Amino acid sequence: MRLVFAGTPEPAVPALRALLASRHEVAAVVTRPDAPAGRGRRLVRSPVGALADEHGIEVLTPARADDPQFLARLAELAPDACPVVAYGALLKRDALDIPAHGWVNLHFSLLPAWRGAAPVQAAVGAGDEYTGASTFRIVPELDAGPVFGVVTEKIGPTDTAGELLGRLAESGAALMVSTMDGIEDGSVTAVPQPADGVTYAPKVTVEDARVRFDRPALAVDRHIRAVTPEPGAWAEFRGARCKLGPVRPLDADSGAPELTPGQLLVERTRVLAGTATAPVELGEVQAQGKKRMAATDWARGTRIEHGERLT
Repeated sequence: MRLVFAGTPEPAVPALRALLASRHEVAAVVTRPDAPAGRGRRLVRSPVGALADEHGIEVLTPARADDPQFLARLAELAPDACPVVAYGALLKRDALDIPAHGWVNLHFSLLPAWRGAAPVQAAVGAGDEYTGASTFRIVPELDAGPVFGVVTEKIGPTDTAGELLGRLAESGAALMVSTMDGIEDGSVTAVPQPADGVTYAPKVTVEDARVRFDRPALAVDRHIRAVTPEPGAWAEFRGARCKLGPVRPLDADSGAPELTPGQLLVERTRVLAGTATAPVELGEVQAQGKKRMAATDWARGTRIEHGERLT
């Protein structure tokens, strides 16, 4: 089939790469406009746009997906289908009606669970045992279209959202290719999502990533892993923010010391922080304006006093 691929960030790159290696023709790529990055705030092409440039593929960067010039060019390209992975802009009816087989989105959850912007973060934060990826036809309602296919993925006890998303991007890429194959030869049919089991995963903000040590240790662990690497877990220490890497919850029956929520205890080989249940062992810490380092190194340099806490 003749395809126009839409996507922007790094997790969309495996799907574009897989489609480029498939029997289908990628006629053009749609991505978000170049954005300022780095200290110099130089305009930088999105990861998807950069890969398209490497392959000499036309790149469309409309500021809005309903831009008349973009819609006219898309109609000229006459795609059979438009595969989408994390494009980052709302598609309206004028755009949805152009490809003969519609826009087919790769969403990183087992729909109808975790519709929305942050499905992987939500699955890790909720303590789900399994998640996956789904391909579905886009409709005006958020992530509610009929599903073509799914792949499943077990969530490991130490998985961060970034690690899990990396695996799903690869397995989802293969799913996208098989979905395009099936649409072309008529071997797949989109099945409506069930009405039951719908949950939502809104975008996670920096404020959402603040660690609340008044929650149980397992909840603290899941929350930190869910916001790693983006937007990054943090707490305040001595009135300044410090970023926190994944922690290790201690077993309540292990003889761990009793600490109040956020209270720090520096031992010879580890740094503990209290929660509503058992303490957690801190992993890496990045104080404001400093490099990320092991918690023991941070504690030695900071000279933590008895009773100090993360808040």
